[in-house]
Amino acid sequence: MATTKGGWCLCELLRFLYSLFLPGLTVCGILCICLFIILWGIRLLVRRKKESVATSKNGKNQLVIAFFHPYCNAGGGGERVLWCALRALQKKYPEAIYVVYTGDVNVSGQQILEGAFRRFNIRLTHPVKFVFLRKRYLVEDSLYPHFTLLGQSLGSIFLGWEALMQCVPDVYIDSMGYAFTLPLFKYLGGCRIGSYVHYPTISTDMLSVVKNQNVGFNNAAFITRNPFLSKVKLIYYYLFAFIYGLVGSCSDVVMVNSSWTLNHILSLWKVGNCTNIVYPPCDVQTFLDIPLHEKKTTPGHLLVSIGQFRPEKNHPLQIKAFAKLLNKKVAGSLPSLKLVLIGGCRNQDDELRVNQLRKLSEDLGVQEDVEFKINIPFDELKTYLSEATIGLHTMWNEHFGIGVVECMAAGTIILAHNSGGPKLDIVVPHEGEITGFLAESEEGYAETMAHILSMSEEKRLQIRSSARASVSRFSDQEFELAFLSSVESLFK
Repeated sequence: MATTKGGWCLCELLRFLYSLFLPGLTVCGILCICLFIILWGIRLLVRRKKESVATSKNGKNQLVIAFFHPYCNAGGGGERVLWCALRALQKKYPEAIYVVYTGDVNVSGQQILEGAFRRFNIRLTHPVKFVFLRKRYLVEDSLYPHFTLLGQSLGSIFLGWEALMQCVPDVYIDSMGYAFTLPLFKYLGGCRIGSYVHYPTISTDMLSVVKNQNVGFNNAAFITRNPFLSKVKLIYYYLFAFIYGLVGSCSDVVMVNSSWTLNHILSLWKVGNCTNIVYPPCDVQTFLDIPLHEKKTTPGHLLVSIGQFRPEKNHPLQIKAFAKLLNKKVAGSLPSLKLVLIGGCRNQDDELRVNQLRKLSEDLGVQEDVEFKINIPFDELKTYLSEATIGLHTMWNEHFGIGVVECMAAGTIILAHNSGGPKLDIVVPHEGEITGFLAESEEGYAETMAHILSMSEEKRLQIRSSARASVSRFSDQEFELAFLSSVESLFK
């Protein structure tokens, strides 16, 4: 009797669920149709805005090319890519309208262009229209103390929507890595999509850090100590990587800046048929003009670091390794040494990091031997590189490393991190000769710096000459050729 009653209850439950199936399916169908109608209406509205943007004086439609670069007034390598790409396109397509979406609302367009000339020695030949975005705070990492990747990515969608509503281009190029904006411009804006990827938002290396429970700037110690939290974060990263791959695959053209980035993008986006390596432009010719035998005007040895003051650049490692070097110097016979950290500050968070680095120098007792140069002009940067003996780079898995190339072109012996672009693409032998050095730990950096300083002038000159001869493949001219060749399909 009980068995019969249990079977009856199960049948009744199945009948009840079956009775809900058709109504549920109908409701889902109606919601999908409504969503489709809404999106189609938005697309028509956007296309209407698009048609009103690009009418020239003679009544013909002009091609509108837009770059999404919310931090275009920053002084990093990514910004150099932007200005060189704009310059290259303006030479080939002078009749087009050029737009840059930026969140630098506290400066004028003219000031941004002057900053590009002052920092990178780049002057554009045609006008650029700047579309100023008020919601850039939505992509600031400080806004998302937890689930930062997801928060910034969702924030970039809203920022992209703000950009799309102000100007609808024909060609949209994300030059800063905001892949979640790509579907907006492709499916709602009807744009042809190009992406220049400096650094994947998530990578298999990041997954391995969490999987192996290693502490890092993006993997807090309290998570690594807790197996459950590590598993949850790993699942979150895998899901995010899947979605990141979907949005990235919306690109019609993908350019990556190094072999390291290429490997990750091919794995995540799976668009190998339209993906190319386009090395970022480095103003090597300007630095090649520095004579290798030029006499240093400063006593002793100068060590320099070039890079924005961002957490992943790992400036504390430079200061700690330098402090170890000074301790070795006490016991040895090295001449006077000075470390100069040169970089750009984008916001208050970066300025706070600089203050923390100053405090670290004081705590280690090396504040008298460490200097900070913030947002300095290009000529001053060139002067420091002309006088430096060693150039330092400490970012783990740096996607490329324009500062590394600049040091090598200037005749400064580079000591970079043994990973990423520097390891795979830049600090590699040239015609069988050493072009620089790689290290990982504080002790490794300190020992290698001591080794370089203990070399004879002739040996250092040989390394500097080989390094300089190897950097021509990273010139502005090579970038322009590779960039124009890659994006050509967007203009057909």
